[in-house]
Amino acid sequence: MDQFNQSLESFMEGTGWLAPVLFILLHLLRPFLFLPVIVVCIAGGVLFGFIEGAILSLIGLSLMSLVFYQLVNKFPRFRTGVARLKEKMFQDRTVTVSQVMILRIMPFIHFHLLSLYLMEMAKSFREYMYYSVLGLIMPAIIYTAFGQAITELPWYLTGVMLLILVIIYSYIGKVNKSGTKIS
Repeated sequence: MDQFNQSLESFMEGTGWLAPVLFILLHLLRPFLFLPVIVVCIAGGVLFGFIEGAILSLIGLSLMSLVFYQLVNKFPRFRTGVARLKEKMFQDRTVTVSQVMILRIMPFIHFHLLSLYLMEMAKSFREYMYYSVLGLIMPAIIYTAFGQAITELPWYLTGVMLLILVIIYSYIGKVNKSGTKIS
């Protein structure tokens, strides 16, 4: 694990100022690569450490919220697709802003679905971005801290934790495919 950390540090030093830019771009490309938010934020903790990783994740997630807002307003079919997902997952439930902020911490809740809720509750773009950024602070901090903690664990504990996360993620995928709803 120490050798991996050293090679990772030398890679990060070699990329210089480009590494943070590429990491923020990874946040923007994340939905197209089908990567969960938690994976990218954990990678930020591993690659940049807690403080810098959390700040970069917050910037990347905030920019993703901005891009989502623009996409939903320019492409009505995209909005319809996300609204269909909302109906399928939450049906007739109403969610408050504080509940959306808490749900953002949950690793398997759809990021853009929660953004749609915020868009529907906000009166303006400015209010949407305010609530969105506010709701992104805790996930960025928690997941990045987890990524930083992983680098300090022995390799076998990191492997066990990764295996547990993969099992949980695959189980949730099977439950969703079978039509069973998770409440």
